[in-house]
Amino acid sequence: MKLTKAEILSNDYVSRRYCHMKIRIPDWTVADVKPGQFFHIRTTDDYSPLLRRPFSIYRINNRDNILEFLYLVKGAGTKKLAERKPGELLDILGPLGNTFTLGAGSKGLLLIARGVGIATLSALAYKAGETGIPCYSILSARSREDILVEKELNKAGVITFVVHDGNGSSDPAAVRTLAEEIIRTRQIDAVYTCGSKRLALLTRELAERYMLFSEIALEENMGCAMGACFACVCDIKEGDEIRTIRLCQDGPVLPLKKVVFS
Repeated sequence: MKLTKAEILSNDYVSRRYCHMKIRIPDWTVADVKPGQFFHIRTTDDYSPLLRRPFSIYRINNRDNILEFLYLVKGAGTKKLAERKPGELLDILGPLGNTFTLGAGSKGLLLIARGVGIATLSALAYKAGETGIPCYSILSARSREDILVEKELNKAGVITFVVHDGNGSSDPAAVRTLAEEIIRTRQIDAVYTCGSKRLALLTRELAERYMLFSEIALEENMGCAMGACFACVCDIKEGDEIRTIRLCQDGPVLPLKKVVFS
């Protein structure tokens, strides 16, 4: 973990609501960053908003020593971040959090993402491609326009399936049918999800039915990202006990079977 300044290399809208940002951290190697981790970023220099925002890592470019982020422009913080220009410096803290579990002997991964949830799962998809593990993804969104990084994932060897609300293909029953077809025909032994409680519950059911390893990356607002403020708590079940954890310290990646959804 490091508190430092990062140079913005690019920061552009890739659709009506989403931005793609690339940064480089001087005198630092991105090889230390792992899929699933995040950075706590001060989005503006004028301290309004005061608190940092957590941003999951979309892509780790080891060749050029660049980190990439894909984010939804929604609140005051992300709107300020979207205005930042190449050459400006960002105050960042990270990398933070734990990472996805990727077994060396895995025969196939299935990623099930809703909206910007694919930003978190993409780093895992790219890593799987680098290690020769087949990877498949179901990308779900409100509309076809909101589907993110489909071409980029395809270029990396990830086979993608697009579903969205506009044509009804994102209905849970339809997604279940699609996911089960992929699991049965593609030697899937691990499944990962991010971005939707509804899809998380569906993914957990599939993991239990087909005896798959499963993890979820949880998204939550954070105050300090250091474990002191307890703004990012989540309940998990271990045996007969339910306990509260802090996602910045014990997550954001968790065993899907342990998460208690409210």
